[in-house]
Amino acid sequence: MTSKSIINSIIDIDQPTLLWGEKLAMITVLKTGISEEQSREANKKVQEVVEGILQGITDQGDAHVRELSEKFDNWSPTSFRLSEEEIQTCIDSLPENTLRDIKFAQEQVKNFARIQLDSMKNVEVETRPGVVLGHKHLPMNSVGCYIPGGKYPLVASAHMSVATAKVAGVKRVIACAPPFDGKPMPAIVATMALAGADEIYCFGGVQAVGAMALGTETILPVDMIVGPGNAYVAEAKRQLFGRVGIDLLAGPTETLIIADDLGCDPEMAATDLLGQAEHGVNSPAILLTNSEDFANATVKEVERQLETLETAKIAGQAWRDYGQVIVCDTYEEMVQVADDLAFEHVQVMTQDPNYFLENMTNFGALFLGPETNVSYGDKVIGTNHTLPTNKAARYTGGLWVGKFIKTCTYQRVTPEATVEIGEYCSRLCALEGFAGHKAQADLRVKRYQKS
Repeated sequence: MTSKSIINSIIDIDQPTLLWGEKLAMITVLKTGISEEQSREANKKVQEVVEGILQGITDQGDAHVRELSEKFDNWSPTSFRLSEEEIQTCIDSLPENTLRDIKFAQEQVKNFARIQLDSMKNVEVETRPGVVLGHKHLPMNSVGCYIPGGKYPLVASAHMSVATAKVAGVKRVIACAPPFDGKPMPAIVATMALAGADEIYCFGGVQAVGAMALGTETILPVDMIVGPGNAYVAEAKRQLFGRVGIDLLAGPTETLIIADDLGCDPEMAATDLLGQAEHGVNSPAILLTNSEDFANATVKEVERQLETLETAKIAGQAWRDYGQVIVCDTYEEMVQVADDLAFEHVQVMTQDPNYFLENMTNFGALFLGPETNVSYGDKVIGTNHTLPTNKAARYTGGLWVGKFIKTCTYQRVTPEATVEIGEYCSRLCALEGFAGHKAQADLRVKRYQKS
């Protein structure tokens, strides 16, 4: 049985002893969530709904966007795009300390994005006499940023997308968020504006993502869509990919707590599980540990905290339906399980957190040690919180300044070099049967070869 099949198995069966590759691994599953079949059925329904919405936007444009906004958000303003006056009103409505906090967080995100941008160098090198190859980093021309704001007004998502895009050099950045309590959310609007958004819209959900990507009578389409969202937003991005670029599939939120009783305690583990489970009723939260006693104590602590947590209705359902507890024998086994899960947030609170930094390969972001946590990354510390979910961490990292940049190659050849390269190219084209390709090479050899 492969390691992949182990993870599939532990969701559905209660056998504590499973074969891992060529060795016996002791993996005890103390708690499971809903079955894979139930999850697939839910995903199928989401796909069908999203497909219908996107087709409606394609066919009807603004009219369908307005219809959906009225239906889902009871929101139908004269214009979904906010005027400069409306934006300024939102900024002016915020207390000075709130604006100060927003600016602080925004500067941390911008600063780290600048550091990352500085690491991306243009290249030009003479690889052979007369052969010059290079690449240029080119920012995209237009990007649409989605900022979730229906259940929770995710102010921080505006930093992560808009500010990072502007640091990258994107010329046109449009941003949208749903209304909150029946009107534009002042803090989100202010954050968009302070981050440098060129156009700000107040509408949400699939209709917002679809309108930015596909365009309508009043909204010019963009080249790429970025930002987190619920299962419907993530599915919309998946279906739109190809017609436009996307950053990654980000949502619903998922959290893996890797902990042992030497690096953590049940109170902290439970707090951090529920702290992310509150995102939504379908947000997975998993505890991975090498101590069954610690695992059992954490489960009890989760139930205790749910009695007083303000968001217990959401977090509790997420924990019941999607929460899991997995116990391994060793750090090595824990790394293997964690890499198979390939979760978005991986918080490591063990005696040796660096072991996981050095050995894990599949994760959206690591949070090392009990002193840090996912909330720091989500809100203020400077790393980006738009991260891969649904096992996408196997092949991509999270949103960063480089996601807004195309790395494009170019070449330049001297007359002398084109003769040498052309002769090789001619023979290789003939090998493949490409007569037209061969003719391109042969023409250069003939024209630039010294008589």
